[in-house]
Amino acid sequence: MKRLLKNPLSLAGLVIVVILLLAALLAPVLAPFPDHALGGVNPVARFHPPDGTYWMGTDDLGRDIFSRVLYGARISVWTGVLAIGLALVLGVPLGAVAGTFGGAVDELIMRITDIFLSFPPLLLAIAIGAMLGPSLSNTMIAIALAWWPWYTRLIRGEATSVRERPFVEAARAAGVRPLVIVFRHILPNTIAPVIVQASMDFGSVVLTLASLSFLGLGAQVPTPEWGLMINTGRTYFVNAPWYVTYPGLAIFLTVLGFNLLGDGLREVLDPKGVKRSA
Repeated sequence: MKRLLKNPLSLAGLVIVVILLLAALLAPVLAPFPDHALGGVNPVARFHPPDGTYWMGTDDLGRDIFSRVLYGARISVWTGVLAIGLALVLGVPLGAVAGTFGGAVDELIMRITDIFLSFPPLLLAIAIGAMLGPSLSNTMIAIALAWWPWYTRLIRGEATSVRERPFVEAARAAGVRPLVIVFRHILPNTIAPVIVQASMDFGSVVLTLASLSFLGLGAQVPTPEWGLMINTGRTYFVNAPWYVTYPGLAIFLTVLGFNLLGDGLREVLDPKGVKRSA
């Protein structure tokens, strides 16, 4: 932690991430109009500009944008955690098995991985989301299915190097079962780069969620999701620019914060990776 905080950019990323998490956790307390984030409307206050009452103005239905942005943080954080968690559950064990056993098992897993990696993650998530149907849960599944191959390839490379180390050879000589070696000896020694990659991917997942919602494949009205808010507000951009500006800033700061924090974690947890990339 001391090394992480010495880097001003990493510290800035950590501060942004902490503020985001607090906003998501305390949204019901901080939001001045929580009912506006849950479907309530106020037609009298349509397109009210930012002031002391409505800090970020109101939308076409008179709803407080600040309250909706706070609740949108909950959706983005929760969906991001679940999507990356599901991608890790799928990708990490497959990569560990492929890297540990090699041979036909490795070849089969990696060829399937290559098929998924041949598509850009956003395009693949759009295709899967379109097949599953527009909803927040389907968007989470689509993002996870688009992201798991990256963790499989990453873990497979780490496991390939770890499997030849003396402590793994000693475990084999002692008669430890292969799957026990994978989950007790291989995975714990390959988890650092996964933490780094997951922290850096979080911002991309939030951006992908917003993109799918903007296209109508993610969250649906009246869910206060940032991408959906931008999609709805773009029609009124000329007369009410605050409608899209504040959700867009929320997306920007979230992606920036997790990228800065991920870079700092990479320097601390995976210094070899930093040297290789340099």
